[in-house]
Amino acid sequence: MPTKIAPVKADYPRILVAPPGPKAQAVIAKDKEFSSPSYIKEYPLVIAGGKGAMVEDADGNRYIDWMAGIAVSSTGYQHPAVTKAVVEAAQKFLHICGTDFYYEGFSDLCEALAKSAPGGGKWRTFLSNSGTEAIEGAVKLARHHTKRAALISFHSSFHGRSYAAMSLTTSKVKYRKGFGPLLPEIHHLPFHNPYRNTTEECIKAAHELFATRLDPADCAAVIMEPLQGEGGYVMPSKEFLQFWRKFCTDHGILLIFDEVQCGAGRTGKMWAAEHYGVVPDVFVTAKGIGGGMPIGAIVAQEKVMTWPRGSHGSTYGGNPVACAAALAVIAELEGGLAAHATKMGARLIAGMKKLQAKHDCIGDVRGLGLFVGVELVEDRKTKEPAGQLMADLEQLAFTKGLLLLGCGKSTIRVAPPLVLNEYDVDKGLEIFDACLSELTA
Repeated sequence: MPTKIAPVKADYPRILVAPPGPKAQAVIAKDKEFSSPSYIKEYPLVIAGGKGAMVEDADGNRYIDWMAGIAVSSTGYQHPAVTKAVVEAAQKFLHICGTDFYYEGFSDLCEALAKSAPGGGKWRTFLSNSGTEAIEGAVKLARHHTKRAALISFHSSFHGRSYAAMSLTTSKVKYRKGFGPLLPEIHHLPFHNPYRNTTEECIKAAHELFATRLDPADCAAVIMEPLQGEGGYVMPSKEFLQFWRKFCTDHGILLIFDEVQCGAGRTGKMWAAEHYGVVPDVFVTAKGIGGGMPIGAIVAQEKVMTWPRGSHGSTYGGNPVACAAALAVIAELEGGLAAHATKMGARLIAGMKKLQAKHDCIGDVRGLGLFVGVELVEDRKTKEPAGQLMADLEQLAFTKGLLLLGCGKSTIRVAPPLVLNEYDVDKGLEIFDACLSELTA
């Protein structure tokens, strides 16, 4: 069973007193003066601590966290097993380059991730600092292994902000604008979104690409999120993923799954691919696998991870403290936390569907485990995205004690810490309902 988190006492959550208090104001003012203007800063949250699925700000205000630092804090805040692992590792040593030397936590994590891979067989692991780095490495691996250049990605995808990752990404124009030229030999195709297109339409577009613009023999890899994150928390059909698995197998193309946001137990299984019965050749992970510590990984079938000694490395990838955190997270997931995500996710989705029956602006509710998308629309018949409503809901919920993040054109992503309890679900639904009632009155 997962480690039990002591319940938060007293007035959890307190409603934010607007404007932010003096401590928060001071931090915000300093940040605005000295930090890069590229940072987004969704709303004036100045976190000072937290416990379980509760976040406390610098002035003592408390919030239910339904976004987990963008699906990262999978074990919540002050998780005893993860915190203990981090402290014990930090007391031993903070760094020794895993590319050049050995340490137990590094090899233990490589083993744990390789053995967790879907489909069985022999897998190998390369450890990085982030999901973006893992994507960059996966692109290098695919091109090196296949001796081909072309890559296929999908509309509304998000894979990161460095050059190969950014070139694969199409979820927002601002991620690419002004940074060209981008990586060449990348082709984008429609991703199956059951709310907005059909599997058949997406497969037809793929066949048109291969008939007119790209010989499959020139393609190194198809790179996709099995469940799209930033693009709108989209869940494709099993047939869509199975089509790409067969196509890649038939043409010697690597199928790479980006499980950075949807993996590490968030869907109720260790990897989202397990829900579909589709085994990739390579998958990448980050975010939730470290429970808040910066770590990522490329996990590839042994027959695919064929690059030679010294061809890829990382100074900090697989940092000993981050490895310790990831091992503790995996132990929690396998010990019952992933199953808990299934249970709480079912409660949350059922509650959201009740709100959908009440609020016409909720066009679609979809999800697996605690990977839940709530798509807002101007009209259910036209399905026109309600982007402004999404933004307004995010801001209003913050003032009422609920942390939300949007994604896609008008979807609220519900990606809380996997440790949240029934109160966190039910009170969050209550606040969500109140906000929509106020905004659509």
